[in-house]
Parts: sequence; C-alpha cells; structure tokens
Amino acid sequence: MKKTLLIIVLSTILVGCQSLEVNSPDKSLSVRFEQTQNGGIAYSVQRDGKDVITTSQLGFLTDAGALDKGFKLIGRSRHSESSSWETVWGEERVITDKHNALTLCLKHETGIQMNIEFRVFDDGFAFRYIFPDKSQMTTALPIDRNNKSQITLFDELTEYRFVQDAEAWSIPWRTEYYEGLWTKRSITNDQSQITNDTLCSPITIEFADGTYAFVHEAALTDYPAQNFYAGDGALRTYLTPWINDQSPRLCRSTEITNDQSPKAYISTPFSTPWRMVILTKTLPDLVASRIMLNLNEPCKIEDTSWIHPTKFMGIWWGMHIKTMTWEQGPHHGATTTNMERYMRFAKKHNIGAVLAEGWNLGWEDWKHFDFTTPYNDWDMPYLSHLADSLGVQIVGHNETGGNAADYEKDLDSIYRYHAANGIHLIKTGYVAPIIRTIDGLQWNKGQSGVRHYRKVIETAAQYHIAIDNHEPVMPTGLQRTYPNLMTQEGVRGQEWNAWSADGGSPCEHVTVLPYTRILAGPVDYTPGVFHFENPVIPTTRVHSTLMNQLGLFVCFYSPLQMACDLPEHYMEHADAFRFIEDVPCDWERSLLVDGKIGDYCVFARQGRGSDNWYIGGITDENSREVTIPLSMLPKDQTYQLTLYRDGAQADWQTNPYDYVIEEQNVTSSDTLHIRMASGGGFAASLHLRP
Repeated sequence: MKKTLLIIVLSTILVGCQSLEVNSPDKSLSVRFEQTQNGGIAYSVQRDGKDVITTSQLGFLTDAGALDKGFKLIGRSRHSESSSWETVWGEERVITDKHNALTLCLKHETGIQMNIEFRVFDDGFAFRYIFPDKSQMTTALPIDRNNKSQITLFDELTEYRFVQDAEAWSIPWRTEYYEGLWTKRSITNDQSQITNDTLCSPITIEFADGTYAFVHEAALTDYPAQNFYAGDGALRTYLTPWINDQSPRLCRSTEITNDQSPKAYISTPFSTPWRMVILTKTLPDLVASRIMLNLNEPCKIEDTSWIHPTKFMGIWWGMHIKTMTWEQGPHHGATTTNMERYMRFAKKHNIGAVLAEGWNLGWEDWKHFDFTTPYNDWDMPYLSHLADSLGVQIVGHNETGGNAADYEKDLDSIYRYHAANGIHLIKTGYVAPIIRTIDGLQWNKGQSGVRHYRKVIETAAQYHIAIDNHEPVMPTGLQRTYPNLMTQEGVRGQEWNAWSADGGSPCEHVTVLPYTRILAGPVDYTPGVFHFENPVIPTTRVHSTLMNQLGLFVCFYSPLQMACDLPEHYMEHADAFRFIEDVPCDWERSLLVDGKIGDYCVFARQGRGSDNWYIGGITDENSREVTIPLSMLPKDQTYQLTLYRDGAQADWQTNPYDYVIEEQNVTSSDTLHIRMASGGGFAASLHLRP
C-alpha cells in the first residue's frame, strides 16, 4: 500500500474575503465558498467554466440560534492528497484517492466556531461541517458530563441548486426499509414534480445535456440519515427526526418547514457526515466513482484475515413461496435434517455458506426472539461440527422484530454463543416500521438507529463476526472502516417476487438498481431463482428469464452473494447452475461496459487475484442486442468463453427457461453480439487458457 502524500498550506487570518475556491486535480471542477455581506455562507460549483450548482445555502438551525449568517472567516487551510489503498474486499482491489481540499474556519456572532471542509475530486466533490472542541466554542452552550459542549440541531440548511433541467431517480423517504420501486421525476427549477414529497438519499440525476449526478452522504456516524425535498428551485436537506413524543409521523415536504423536531444531539468535537455529489459526463464514470469510500476512514480492524467474501444459499426461499415455515411445525424449514441437506449440497457445488432462518425460539409470536436457544429440532452442536468438517459456514439469522434495544443489551452473549459454535456470519433483521431503540420508538435511519447499527458492527468485529444487515440504514461507505459490515438489504429485493400484492417487481426494477441503490453500497438482493411459478400464490412470479437471474450475479455487487432458490430447483437446470458454482463475489477490477438507467446494463469484472473475467447483462421488458468489445482482456492471451444466453424463444412471461450455453476461444480483439430477450439477460465466464 502506498503511503499518503499530504501537503498542508496554512494561511493567516482573512479579513473581508467574499469567496474562495478549490479545484479538482485535473482543474475541470471548481467548488467556490461564498459569503454574503451579512455573514451568510454558501457554495457553488463549476465544471469546465460553466455553472453546475449555483449559489446554495449552508448552515443549521440550532438551540443556540440560526447558524446561517453572522459568520466571520477567521482562517483557512488547504491540502492535497494523492494516494492509493487496498480494499479488504470490493469491486476493485486498489482504489486511488486524489483530491484537493479547503478547510474554512468560521466564527459565528454567538461565539460558536464551525469549520467547513471541502474536498474536490475529478469526478465530484464533498463537504462536511466540523464543530471543534469546547475550548473554541462559546461558553453559552451547555456542557455535558464529559465536559463537552452540546448542540441540538433542529434543521440542516444544506441545499443543492442545480442549474440544468434534470430528472431524478428516487424513492420517497416514507418507504419502509427502502423497499420501493425507484421512479424518475423532474427536478427542474421551474416545475418540480417532487414538491409534494420527500426523497430518501441517495438520488441519481440525469441532466438535460446527458451528464449525471449522484447525490448522497458518506461516513454516516452518530447523525440522522439525510433526505431531500424540493423547494424554491433547490433540493434541500431534511434530516430524519427524533421521535420524542412517541407518536411517529411521516412528513411530506409541505410539512417540513413547520417541523420543529430535534434532528440530532451532538457533543463537540463533532464532524457531520460528508455531503457528497458525484458529477460525471458518462454513466460508466458514474458507476466507477469511489468518492464515497475515499471519504470514509481507513480500516479500524487490525486483523482482517477472518473476513472472507463468499457465496451462500439457505433455508429462506421456501418460506417466501410458502412451502416451509419459520416457526416450528409440520413444515418447519430450519431443521437439522434440512440444514444438513443444504450444507452437503453447498459443499458439492462450491457454495461457501448456508443461511438458516427460523432456527431459534421466538418465531411463533414475535414477542421475544431468543438468539441462543434453538428449537428442539435444531441440533446446534451437531451442525456446528458438520459445518467445520465440510468447510461450509453457517450464516446465523438474528431477526429482532424491530426490538433493537432488546438485541443490543444482549449483543455480547449472543455473539459469544455464535462464535463458540463456529458461526462468523450473521444476518440481522429489523422487521418493524419503527424500531425500538434504547431511546424508545425511533426511525431506523434516525440518529438513535444509526448509533445502534454502529454498535452492532463494532461488537460483531470483536467476535470476528461479519454482518449482513437487513432493514438497515442506507449504506454510506462504512464498510471501508469496518469491512465486517459486508452487505445490506435496503432494497425491494427478490422476496417481493414471491408474495407482493402487485404481482412482483417489474422487469425494469433490476435495471434501475445498479445506478441508484447499489451505488450506495453492496446489496443483498438474493438473486438466483431458477423456478418462476409459485403455485401457492399464482398471481405473483419473478419477472425475468433464467439467464437474467444469472446476469444478476455480475451486475449486482455483494461480497456475500446469495443463490436463493431451492437445491432441487437448481438441479432442474444443472448446466446453467454451473455459472453460479463458478462466479466469484470479490473483484480485482469492475467496469460498466454499457447501459442506460431503467433499460439495461452490462458489467465486466475480473476475479480478485485471478486472470479470469466474468460478464453479465440484464434488460427490462424490452428485448435488445448488445455489443461487447473484449478489449478489457490482456493482449496476446486466449480465453475460453462459456456463454449462457437467452434462447430464440425466450421470454420472461411465456418461456423463461429457454437458454443456450456456448463455448469458444476468444481474445481481446473479439467482440460479442448478444441478444437479451424480454426480461432477459446473459452471463459469461472467460477463463485464461494455459
């Protein structure tokens, strides 16, 4: 790993400065800090000399007053970064961090000091607010028992005034668990279609000139998740509020200006999450950006040798299609016998782990889940020994029913039990619209929920346990700091195709996610359905061909990647299942070859520490042909291509099982021409020939 090259230039105190700017390393992007005559604070952004974001407000409303004007600039510092670092796992093995930064020291008329740090990359920018320690703060602020100044934030005033007409892909913030269908709506300056709604972060923006933006946050720590609403020609920040009266409500943007709920309680010194905007001219560049990871702190786990990306399957899909139950009974899924069957199948087919849901007491009434007491048809010592002898891990499942407080108080004993039984992968769950934290009923993405998830990750790391978090707060790159946070749900996943009242997710859904939710971080979407009809709920089905399901293993990134279907269904198409056996879930390089948001995508990825490549593609309800140059392959090398593609009669509605498997030798000078059927896709493995 290269050592960081850091250059710091300190300045003297500035007086009367109206604007300061910092440029990207390639000089194409410029962020300007602006200050009005009354001490108001704002910023603007230019690319190639043209405005992208015009003057946009910064600041807060606090218990000490409004921090939006009345500031004096008392100092500044600059630094430049040019370094690289190696991921524990990821879409790339090595990530480059190259940016210029400007930190501004501001003194408010109340005596409060607040700094703002800007970082500008070639493909975007970010900034955060920093409150120094109490020695630099006004004595008017309360002091807590740790002798730190306390500030209550009632509103964050950050806004984004994009110059161009644009359309944003988003979901409403009221969407439980983020499990919604992403839709595209106008955010033009004169007629926004989201003025009556509030959006979750992130949002992906398509500008009128064909360029793109991704607006999100990075390093969310001890702070509420951000949301957005449109008003007065800008996207404005709405922080997820505390629920202090225990009567939760979901605000629409028309109510936000009257919302006086506390949003965050902070003790200085404190840094907010980064407000991040990726700005690129092409869609492949948007997908390739690693700004969010670079904004997070380096890994805090000294020994990461126990963290291993892996594919897994599990006792799970059967419950969703109603052939098994979570609770004990005649159709109980998580039995010793059934788990052994899954584990032996996994061993035979190069699947590294098996999930079991419903193995522990509590599923019968959801009042209290016991994470250290199995049902009497689950023999933990036997299965633990079997897992060790087979070299197949058990993925423990900890569903809390939204009772985070109950779970949190027993974390040590729960994780000690799992580790003692050789379980080092845990899937957590919080199925409840409002979770009960140690602070009472709260939004899962409010400050209290964010604190809980962080405690889970840190405690799990102490026991060498990796986490797959379901019903999470939206990812913000924290996996760089704690790589045992391996994947999260936060998506309308495959399970909706088993029982949703609207018949399943439309074909378009999976062609939107790589450009929206998955840009925020790894996703446990659970691909790999091989049997599309559900006789128990015949009105619902998976909207894809079998080849589309294979393509998801490349297009959807997760270091814990689930093959979700039943073993017997995989054996109905054993030749196609070979791709799932073969494809890794940890990468040396990744790139978007081609795509359009909501229409299709084609990804190519190189296996980590390997010469082999894998390509996957998926399309919406429209069939289409894609052209894929193999120029990513090294020159003068021959690869054996195994292509899994839709057959001539394939169609997600009428014939999802029509597919063709072909083999041929290829080189970097070759080009693939592949037709994807309606709701279809393809997958390809390219193995270097000796």
